[in-house]
Amino acid sequence: MSDTNDGLYDSQQKAMVEKKKPFSKESLNKLAGIYKFILPYRGQFAIGILSLLLSSVILLSFPLLSGQLIDVASGKNSWISNDLQTIALCLLGVFFVQSIFSFVRVYYFAQVNEKAMADIRLALYSKLIALPLTYFDTHRTGALISRITSDVSLLQSTFSVTLAEFLRQIATLLIGTIVILIMAPNLTVFMLATFPILIILAVVFGKYIRKLSKQTQDELASSNVIVEETLQAIQTVKSFTSELLEIKKYNDSQTSVVRLALKSAVFRGLFISFVIFILFGGIVAVIWYGASLVQEGSLTIGELISFILYTTLIGGSIAGLGDLYGQLQKAVGASERVLDILDEEGELDPKDYYKNKEIAPYLTGDIVFQHVEFSYPTRKDIQVLKNVSFKIVSGEKVALVGHSGAGKSTIIQNLLRFYKPDEGQIVISGNPIESYDLSDYRKRIGIVPQEVLLFGGSIRENIAYGRPGATLEEIVEAASQANALQFVESFPEGFDTLVGERGVKLSGGQRQRIAIARAILKNPEILILDEATSSLDAESEYLVQQALNRLMRNRTTIIIAHRLATIRKVDRIFVLKDGKIIESGSHTELYEKDGNYRNLVQLQLSEHEA
Repeated sequence: MSDTNDGLYDSQQKAMVEKKKPFSKESLNKLAGIYKFILPYRGQFAIGILSLLLSSVILLSFPLLSGQLIDVASGKNSWISNDLQTIALCLLGVFFVQSIFSFVRVYYFAQVNEKAMADIRLALYSKLIALPLTYFDTHRTGALISRITSDVSLLQSTFSVTLAEFLRQIATLLIGTIVILIMAPNLTVFMLATFPILIILAVVFGKYIRKLSKQTQDELASSNVIVEETLQAIQTVKSFTSELLEIKKYNDSQTSVVRLALKSAVFRGLFISFVIFILFGGIVAVIWYGASLVQEGSLTIGELISFILYTTLIGGSIAGLGDLYGQLQKAVGASERVLDILDEEGELDPKDYYKNKEIAPYLTGDIVFQHVEFSYPTRKDIQVLKNVSFKIVSGEKVALVGHSGAGKSTIIQNLLRFYKPDEGQIVISGNPIESYDLSDYRKRIGIVPQEVLLFGGSIRENIAYGRPGATLEEIVEAASQANALQFVESFPEGFDTLVGERGVKLSGGQRQRIAIARAILKNPEILILDEATSSLDAESEYLVQQALNRLMRNRTTIIIAHRLATIRKVDRIFVLKDGKIIESGSHTELYEKDGNYRNLVQLQLSEHEA
């Protein structure tokens, strides 16, 4: 399935890179969709926006006061005051008030931004946890981690810096243009003649910059996949001495990221350079035309200086808008990727995680598979289960045996509702399993896997994962029943011992017993054992098997078995081959039939003797 998933992922990445989406109303709506996370903080956001606008408006009085100061110094009368000190104090007052509003803006925007981004990360994580396994079959983990890290960081930058600057530049552009239009209409019209050129440049460059920015983000997601997969399989990497190979793969990926980012930077730089050249060329022309108006006496020197300062502020705003436009385009791409996940339909509503619900003990009846057929969503052409029908009586212990790929694990995945059968149905206690609340349903099923993955916390936390909120006494009792208490108490920190990432500080047998203790604490009605002793030494297997025997008492148990010696005492055995149940019965019955089961047993005995 790995090769199929890789192909799907690569095709998705290629589609993401090649798909051209204009900076349209639909794209802006995507970005606006993120604003629902700001709504809880709309009061603080409004204060930040108001402070931003006020600081921008107050700053725009600087050119006007500067012109008045020069006119007074040259002997002209001013409508403010003919005293230089008064005008100078007014200028200082402008900067003082503007600095206060700037502080308020930064403070409240930071409040809104940090809280909203934390909400987005939580919503993304909650949605990812709630998505069905079918989603993860077609999306690689590294790419999903990139959504919650790189894309959210990009949105955070947008809301904390880019958006504020964008609004400031827009306010400066609009208000400044109105002021100079009132101050010197002829000169303003002369200056505005450069605008059409800027608009054409923005359209041409902006479309290409957005494409390059999206390619850069997608390539960065691919490089994150390499890191995530390498670290997850670090033992395999080291055992095959593939460190240099992985470093080369990551280096190649980073080279692509840098190449695309630099290419994007070149075009952004060209755009900004052209804008600056045209703007300042326009300013030179404005100064020349304004100087001629001063000569004619229709404009004072102070008014010309004010106009030039306003023009400089407006020109800076337009130049800044070019770069901010590119940043907003990148934010649109990030918002689309974030919303793609948030819009997915999950198995559970994340809000249900915080509800303490009473769990009804309803999974105490028979388990019935009725003509179940199934193919994995990523491999629809390969039928894994073919008209599978069987019944497990409540309290019965059964085993599923067969060669790898026969369908044993697939039956369990369908039972756990990780996947839904294509045909047929599964019934427990007389009801289809889809009729039960999914969270309640899975809480009544316990599993001890072959490969136990522990979380990187303490032994206590890993055992309590079976029932969060369990007391220490209950955890100790579960460890005792799982034959884990002795080795846990031998550690200096006891139950507070950290197990390391994925439980690497514990042996295989110790991890298995922690998993059994976790299942004992969960106390499920249905127990699934996925070859829980296959990779253990004789002593560890003996201790684990004792714990499993205690765990299986008085509960329905399904055992996936490769080592047939461990299932002699089960009530019934189902033999699978090519997705079908070809034999069923007790060990004695099947062995006497001289069928497929007997061949499997004899094959294992001969391998053992050899």
